Amino acid sequence: MSMWKNIKSLFIVEAEEEPLQEKASEPKAEPAGRREVTATGKGNVTDKFTEVLLRAMSKHNIEGFDYLEYKKSLNSLKQMSMDEPTRYQSAFAMAETMGTTPQHLIQTAQHYVEVLRKEEQKFQEALANQKKLQIESKEQEINQLGETIKSKVEKIRQLTQEIEAHQKEKEELHREFDAATAKVEATKLDFIASYQSLSNQIQKDVDNMKQYLSIK
Repeated sequence: MSMWKNIKSLFIVEAEEEPLQEKASEPKAEPAGRREVTATGKGNVTDKFTEVLLRAMSKHNIEGFDYLEYKKSLNSLKQMSMDEPTRYQSAFAMAETMGTTPQHLIQTAQHYVEVLRKEEQKFQEALANQKKLQIESKEQEINQLGETIKSKVEKIRQLTQEIEAHQKEKEELHREFDAATAKVEATKLDFIASYQSLSNQIQKDVDNMKQYLSIK
């Protein structure tokens, strides 16, 4: 199994377990290719963006025993009957045999949070470019056609047919504009949901490690 798939197994299973009680209230299933894993805010955690983020974590994986190996130990203890503090402490007992410390685990976890943050920055830049290409140019066309329509109505009332043609073109551009705006917004929300889901998981582990592990 590749490194990124190993990392994926640490987070995806956990994400799928969380919203079981909410599935009954969902109006309908997600279309193929956009399967919902779990929801955060108004966006959906998607396989597509989760994979992008996990591959980035895999690419910047720290050699040796770090937070990800500790996360694997935590997951392996989920099926056992123990409370959360005991699970974190038991996983650390195994980690300690590898020569690691709570400080190292927290530092490496924060390393992966930073990896995710940089991916979020790159996404925002790409999103801004897409917004400019897909939305702003169409908005300019709509405004220009609006002025053309106004000018022709005022100057030449006899050109009714030409005005109607422009009006239809404007309406079509409005539909394209609305569709493009909705697509870009949905893409942004899906990425943010995926990013926040992974970041929140890691941050929760960081908080728990700080709370449950003896940090000197």
